[in-house]
Amino acid sequence: MAFPRLLTITALGVVLVLCLAAAAEAADKAEKYWVFVGTYTGKDSKGIYRLEFDPATGKLSGAELAAETPSPSFLAVHPSNRFLYAVGETGGGKSSGSVSAFALDPKTGALKFLNRQPSGGAGPCHLVVDKQGKNALVANYGAGSAAALPIGADGKLAEPSAVLKHSGSSVNKQRQEAPHAHSINLDPANKHAYVADLGLDKVMIYRFDSAKGSLDANEPPSAAIPPGSGPRHFAFHPTGKFAYVINELANTVTAMSCDPKTGGLTPTQTVTTLPKDFKGTSYTAEVVVHPSGKFVYGSNRGHNSIAVFRVDEKTGKLTPAGHQGDNIKTPRNFNIDPTGKYLIVANQDAASLVVFRIDPSSGKLEPTGVTARVAMPVCVKFVPKG
Repeated sequence: MAFPRLLTITALGVVLVLCLAAAAEAADKAEKYWVFVGTYTGKDSKGIYRLEFDPATGKLSGAELAAETPSPSFLAVHPSNRFLYAVGETGGGKSSGSVSAFALDPKTGALKFLNRQPSGGAGPCHLVVDKQGKNALVANYGAGSAAALPIGADGKLAEPSAVLKHSGSSVNKQRQEAPHAHSINLDPANKHAYVADLGLDKVMIYRFDSAKGSLDANEPPSAAIPPGSGPRHFAFHPTGKFAYVINELANTVTAMSCDPKTGGLTPTQTVTTLPKDFKGTSYTAEVVVHPSGKFVYGSNRGHNSIAVFRVDEKTGKLTPAGHQGDNIKTPRNFNIDPTGKYLIVANQDAASLVVFRIDPSSGKLEPTGVTARVAMPVCVKFVPKG
């Protein structure tokens, strides 16, 4: 009677071994990502760079030039992952900057230039693609304006279908003498656009129609941020109930509750991004919410760190959870990989990307020792490798 039982156990063992082998094989074939990096062009940088990232190991490949184009400081990826868009942060005075369209091959990571259109104002510095993939929305810092550019079925951009110019100023006479639209984001429903204007100390709110490519005045029209804050970048919580704006001049993050029906924002808290004992000069840059919704991160240029915050799931308020500064210098943009395991920092003045592992319990950033050289990196975007 023991013999059949031995066969059964052996059979189970074989099945277990086969399952473990299959799991190991699946892990080896885990999805990898292209990392596209926007830069300021000059002596050492020529445009958009491409690296390969493996979330199973946290490793980055060396950087290759994916597309030569002038100062593509910020990038946006089409929801199909077949197209990539880049601002051309050029144009002073009354002239316009540009937005460029590229076809993207997910298998090879190759970019092919499609066309370029005016951005609707000078100094474009941020853009997004709407969730239906029909429009690229851009914030023009120099002009203090926001614009929508329709996207064709072939990925090409049309001329702006809407351009909205801000007006006014705020208390900092050097930096807030005029409007300076610094970022544009869309709510989860794709119905409201939010423009953080550093010059006005406001997050402007617009009704957005993807089919028409229109931006119209909303009610309420804006959310006020404390004077002298300089709101720069903006991020929604995964639930859509909360949002966060990072304030460049005040080195703070303002947490807000969101009304999905009206698009209204209500500030609930403002917290510093710097340690209490820091006495130097610093300016914030980027704010990112972890995919789990448990943590918020903000970059400090000057203190040279990423600030970590825990999120109260009921109120959206933030609790400081420390800073990570290892191998960080002038951290501009940074991003979290789609698995939520790693955070990659773009060190503008150190000509490098640095990879940190995210502790899933505390949100703290652990150095991995992985770096890659990219001159004047400004923006990091992930695209699944096809």
